Amino acid sequence: MNSIDFTPLYRSSVGFDRLASLLDSALRNDHTSSTYPPYNIEVIDDNRYTISLAVAGFSREDLDIKMEQGILTIKGKNAEDKTERKYLYQGIASRSFERRFNLADHVEVTGAELNNGLLTINLVREIPEAMKPKTIAINASENVLEHKTSKEKVA
Repeated sequence: MNSIDFTPLYRSSVGFDRLASLLDSALRNDHTSSTYPPYNIEVIDDNRYTISLAVAGFSREDLDIKMEQGILTIKGKNAEDKTERKYLYQGIASRSFERRFNLADHVEVTGAELNNGLLTINLVREIPEAMKPKTIAINASENVLEHKTSKEKVA
C-alpha cells in the first residue's frame, strides 16, 4: 500500500508532523487491526468523550488501563480457567487483548468504570489557559502619542 504524500501540508503549516504520521499509521494499520473487543467512541459534548469496550467475562483485576505520550492502552488478561469444559458452541471470546487509542493533545482520562461487562473510559479535552484564544491590545508608539499631545496643546 502506498503512503500519502503530506508535503503540501508541511509547506504551509508548522507542528503538524505528528498528525501526518498518525494518519499514515492509521491508514497502514487499518486492515490488520483486531476487532476484539468491540468498542464505541462517543462524543458527549465539544470537550468530553467516552470509549466503551465490551469486556464480558473480565473482572477489574483482569483489566489494565495506561496512558503514555498521548496513547491510551487498555489490556485485558483473562485468568485461565483450569476447569476443562466441553462446548457445543463457544461464541463468547475469552482471549486476552490489547487495544490502543491515539489521543489528541490535551485529552486526558478522567475516570473509568466497569459495569455489566462494559468498560467505560471518560475523556476530557482541557486546553490550557495559555493556549486559549486571546485578544492582543495594539499600543500606540511614543511618536504618535507625542504628536497627539502637541496638537491638543495648539487647539
